[in-house]
Amino acid sequence: MKIGVHHYRYDAVPTAQLRTELRDTGRAADDAGLAWLSVMDHYFQMERAGFPASDPMLEAYTTLGYLAGVTENVQLGTLVTGVTYRYPGLLAKIGATLDVLSGGRATMGIGAAWYDREHAAFGVPFPSLKERFELLEEALQILHQMYDPAQTGPYEGAHFQLAETVCEPMPLSKPEIMVGGSGERKTLRLVAQYADACNLFGASVDETRHKLDVLRGHCDDVGRDPAEIRVTILAGGDQLLVGDVDGFVEEMRPYGGLGVDTVILRVPETDPAPWIRDQVAPAVAPLSDL
Repeated sequence: MKIGVHHYRYDAVPTAQLRTELRDTGRAADDAGLAWLSVMDHYFQMERAGFPASDPMLEAYTTLGYLAGVTENVQLGTLVTGVTYRYPGLLAKIGATLDVLSGGRATMGIGAAWYDREHAAFGVPFPSLKERFELLEEALQILHQMYDPAQTGPYEGAHFQLAETVCEPMPLSKPEIMVGGSGERKTLRLVAQYADACNLFGASVDETRHKLDVLRGHCDDVGRDPAEIRVTILAGGDQLLVGDVDGFVEEMRPYGGLGVDTVILRVPETDPAPWIRDQVAPAVAPLSDL
């Protein structure tokens, strides 16, 4: 298994120091051999995570572009972009640009969106859940079409119509498409049909096993090898905060047995760079043996 880090808080330092904190976090992730560094794509901080909406929140792809310039190895992406936030053709262009400027390290993370308050605040339409999943499926189709150099013609969907799907420069390597979420009827079906990777939120070992069984069923339905899909999970990594690397590795062991490729840790309230260097880095090699 590999380790990644999810940076979702920007309240630990004054605003003028955020660029330095992000630079140090990205370089620490590179130096530690981490496989992944993601940011949230939200307009507001998440109230459902227990934080006030008024807490600082940076725009995701500007932040990822900055991180691309201060890192060399770590994979970069959002966890994840709501389908309502950007037109999918524009999102594909943004992802291609990130991939080119990062040297081929972009992941396009996308989901159905949920945060109604921030939509209302910024005047962004927030359709029904049914329609958001329809938008998500069309967005996934558009991403695939725009990243295929053989397809530059129109896209005609029920919600999106693109006269051309030209994307130049093309990404250096077709960006990995990640679908976030664990819904069994719709989300995991879309993972099976369109995604290169998935992220399962806050799942126990038993729940993860069940979700992966559901995913395999959807893969059978569409004729897809589930081994083609990289599985990631979010985890707290509380043991690492107290230096218990062995305890963390043992907690992750059953996930590795289920085929989970990457465990993604939420950045704690403390300064991220020392946390990565002193507490996360010692777990990279032991976890790689799972």
